Amino acid sequence: MTFFDTSIDRKSDVVDGTLDLFEGIPLPSVVEISESGTCNRVCSFCPRSAPDFPDIKKFIEPDLIERLSSQLGVTGYRGIFLFSGFVEPLLDKNIFSLVSIVRRNLPNARIEMVTNGDVLNKDRLTQLYDSGLSTLLISVYDGPEDVEKFSQMCAHLQPNQYVIRPRYLPPEQDFGITLSNRGGMMEGAAFPIKTPMAPLKVSCYYPHYTFFMDYLGDVLLCPHDWAKHLVVGNMKDQDFMQIWTSSAFSDARKNLAAANRNFSPCKGCDVRGTLMGQAHVEAWK
Repeated sequence: MTFFDTSIDRKSDVVDGTLDLFEGIPLPSVVEISESGTCNRVCSFCPRSAPDFPDIKKFIEPDLIERLSSQLGVTGYRGIFLFSGFVEPLLDKNIFSLVSIVRRNLPNARIEMVTNGDVLNKDRLTQLYDSGLSTLLISVYDGPEDVEKFSQMCAHLQPNQYVIRPRYLPPEQDFGITLSNRGGMMEGAAFPIKTPMAPLKVSCYYPHYTFFMDYLGDVLLCPHDWAKHLVVGNMKDQDFMQIWTSSAFSDARKNLAAANRNFSPCKGCDVRGTLMGQAHVEAWK
């Protein structure tokens, strides 16, 4: 039986509750930033465990965060602004400043971050919330003793300010995550997942409610496209709404809503993309 991460329900509630229109256009409810090219871990269920996966120690320019968040601010954005992606955000020495920029430009947004907690301590935790963070999601990889450690570290916080997610379960329990093949990038991983022989004939709603940008400013169709098969724009020389309403994005939304995955990266993807976002699909229609 496939593991189902209970935090999906929490995220779904936020996604459904922050469906807004700007000049008639449905806005994303999740804006996700992959703000570097590096991570300090190589998990077996991650594409980084493949021998040829590049680890690039470069970080996002603050001007890119300023540009994106200020343009979102014009729309009155109040969804999730998530520091996560393919990396460990707390490795960036500028991360507190980046959170502050987003909070200044997006006073009504939920600013969240996913971390493995390896460099987290009480001082950094305090600085994150002082900078404007709403919720920290801590993925625990080493064992139940770390659940207790992080629980104690976060004991002074409100329950909605942190989520501790066990990720140390055995393979037969999917490691405690809702596994996917990351857009077909798990063939060479330590825990390999085969790419479908043919595109799945099921819908996917990710591009209807998610805007994903990496540290280079490249905007990807989906946070599962680890290979960057489909870059729909770049925030260095394009505006947010220009990219969000582009023909590349629009064509993908129409195809995926109609259960047509016969294009890259979707043709090699096994993700269940209908767990949230149904209201956004209807709004785009």
